Parts: sequence; C-alpha cells; structure tokens
Amino acid sequence: MGRVSGGRIIVVDDEPGMREFLEIMLQKDGYSVVTAGDGRQAEEKINSQMFDLAIIDVQMPTMDGLDLLKKINEKAPDTTVIMITAFASHESAVEAMKHGAYDYITKPFKIDEIKLVIKKALEKKRLVTENTRLKRELENKFGFGNIIGRSPAILQVFELIKRVAELNVNILITGESGSGKELVARAIHYAGNRSQGSFVPVNCGAIPETLIESEFFGYKRGSFTGAIRDKKGLFAEADKGTIFLDEIADLPIHLQVKILRVIEEKEIRPLGTVETTSIDLRVIAATNKILEDEISGGRFREDLYYRLNVIRIHLPPLRDRREDISPLAISFVNKYSDEMGKEIRGISPKALEILENYDYPGNVRELENIIARSIALESTNIIKHETLPPLVSGKDYVEIGDDLSSDTNLDSLLDKIEKKMLLKTLGSTGGNKTEAAKKLGITLRSLRYRLVKHDIGGEGNNENSLVFEESSNS
Repeated sequence: MGRVSGGRIIVVDDEPGMREFLEIMLQKDGYSVVTAGDGRQAEEKINSQMFDLAIIDVQMPTMDGLDLLKKINEKAPDTTVIMITAFASHESAVEAMKHGAYDYITKPFKIDEIKLVIKKALEKKRLVTENTRLKRELENKFGFGNIIGRSPAILQVFELIKRVAELNVNILITGESGSGKELVARAIHYAGNRSQGSFVPVNCGAIPETLIESEFFGYKRGSFTGAIRDKKGLFAEADKGTIFLDEIADLPIHLQVKILRVIEEKEIRPLGTVETTSIDLRVIAATNKILEDEISGGRFREDLYYRLNVIRIHLPPLRDRREDISPLAISFVNKYSDEMGKEIRGISPKALEILENYDYPGNVRELENIIARSIALESTNIIKHETLPPLVSGKDYVEIGDDLSSDTNLDSLLDKIEKKMLLKTLGSTGGNKTEAAKKLGITLRSLRYRLVKHDIGGEGNNENSLVFEESSNS
C-alpha cells in the first residue's frame, strides 16, 4: 500500500510538544496538517473545515477526547478518528471504539506504528469515499436501467439503446454468455414505446425440441393428447410488446423457418387450428455464437439472419472492458448486502485489484456470483481478498500434472480435463444442470451431451455416476 498523499488531518492534543511532533512528522509524509490545543478549538475548526482524519488525545481540558469524538460523529461523520492517550484503560478504549473510533493508541508509541495506523485509516477513508462515489455514479451517469458500466464500449451500447428504443425494428444482440444480453433487451423494451406491453424472454436452448412449437405458438384444446384447455403461446403473450429470443442459434433449423414466417407475416397459427391471429410485436434476438459461421455450416437460415439483424448491438466480454468491473462489483455489493441483511460497505483495495485482473470466462454473471458468494461468507464490513473464491485469487486451477505424466495424447488429456470441469461445476451448483450450463458458457443441450459422453449422472457403479437435478425451466 503506497503513501496516501493529500489527506487533511487535524491533531488535537493539549501538549504542545506532541502537537508539534505529529505536525512535523505528518507534513514530511505529505499530509496537510492543522492543530488544536483542546476540544473546543478543535470543534470550531471541524465546524468550518473538512478533515479526512482526526488524531485526538483522550484527556484534555474543557472538552475531553471522547466528547469531541461524539461531536465529530454528529457534525463530521465522514472524518475518521484515531484516539491517543497516556492513561489507557479498558473502559475508555471500549467507549472510544463504541463511538466509532478507528483505533486507540497508547503513549508512548513507536513512530512506525502510528504511521502505519494513519496510513490504514486514510486508506479506509479513501475506500469508503470511492465506494460512495461509485454508488452515486451507478445511480446516475453510468447506469441505463440495470446495465452498469463506464467503459467506452458500454457507453456506446447506452447510446445505441437510446437511438433504437423508439424504432419499430428487429434487433440482434451478440456477445458471450453472461455478458448481459437480456439486460440490454429489457432496457430497449422499457425505454421505448412498447414499454406498456409485455417483455417475454424465451431461452431457445432450454425448451425441449418437442415442445418448442406449442410453447411458441400455443394450441387449441384437444389438438393433442394432454391438451385439455387452450394455451396462449409466447408470441401471443408478447403482442403489443417485445419477445426476446435468447440463444436463437440453438433453434433447430426446421423450426427457424416457422419463426421467419411469423416475423414476415406478423401472424401466428396455434396448433390444432387453421385460423391465424395477427400480432404486433418487436423481436429482439440474442446469441453467443457467430451466426455467419452457423450459416456457413448449414445450421442457421440466412434469410432469418437478415430479418433479425436489422440493428446489431455487440456486447464485448467483461475482460475487454475492465473499467466496468469496479462499478459492477460495487453495484452487486449493494444488491446482495441488502438482500442478505448484511452491512458490507465495499471492497478492499487488494480484493478489487484481484477482481480487476481476473478474466471472467462467465462474464458479468460470473462476477455477480463471485460477489454474492463473498457477501455470504464475509465476516467484516468490507469484502477482503481472502474471502474471494480461490479460482479468482489464483489459488485454484485445473490440476493436469498427473494426467500429463501418464498420458500425453491431447484428445485423451482434454477429455480428462473436460470431465473434471463438468464434475466440479455440477458440484458448485448443487447438481443443477441449467446453472452449470450457464457457468460453463454452453447450452443445456450441449451439457447433456457431454454428461452422457463422460458417463456422468447415470446410475451405474462408477464413483462419478451421480444423479443431478435440473431447475424447473430446464
């Protein structure tokens, strides 16, 4: 931790020699210093000036240090206070800490000791101030709905949202899993003239292929076994609003033509009827794949691509917009502190540095999970670096050394690593396949394929054959 220069400090002590000593020492270290000989003088100066730190003697005439501490709490609560005394007692120390003193130091003290305490106190003050500033920025300049950031890339996204929100055009949002594509879609919907209509999100990769048609278009009673009543489809629910087709590239190609027809003709036909119903909606689609590659590979229709890609918004991965990590992290601290009923006010400088240097394969969603976990485990009022997950702080990695010594075949080695990651991720999500797929940045269908490939989740005698549950929407 480097020297905190430019801090304003008031030294309050009735001993001239101590005041002069502290003043000279602190000025040499680059601080701006004001002194006062008793509590009354200090109160006048605190009322007229702002200080980052107050160093206060406990026993003084006219107003003792504890009474001055209480006055500072009332009139200058942002000022950090260090108490010093030659007559230390357990009771006075407890009283000082109870009223918010940062530390309690006994005279005579070592110069290095008090310098370190002052440095840490001012660092804490800087951290609280920075977190407050970030929170204010999050609520004003850097926020658009629930999207948070200050990088040039995300500010450009904000500008695009404003420009397209009122336009009745289809939009394609691209970006890696967890980068915030649904948040952008919601921001477009609620900022535009369709905000009074429904926003209907659909994860195209999470609906079983046999149910996609009935879910999208609805059905009439008796149209198939089990259809005991009419069901309104997702497109009909989004009438006068917005339908958000997330992971559009996961739609089977024979169903893509039906989506194309709905977009072109603006009407739907529920299963079990020949009648069509007109609909008026905006389509926002999203994908973590490169659709041009999907088209070349015959997995995505080119005509549907052109219908969706009228306006394109790309969300870069979090690792490419590191300026957004700090405000995002602070916003998640505020969110989960409130949700969990904990009084965690910020993130320590070292923890923030670690967070800013991590690559986030799971993007914003992974950062949110990291902060939520840290809030749950943290026992102090700031997130410390020791509380961060080992993987983030560099203490964890895929152990492949033993594999290399016994098997240097690349395909075999990659299979072993993949199996380890699958088991580890399923363990971290309590066996929830949907959440595991999100963490790994793959579709649920892809996860199922890999589990079968590695014989994970079966009922055999293999020690890795565990039974995993899926969430209700999988």
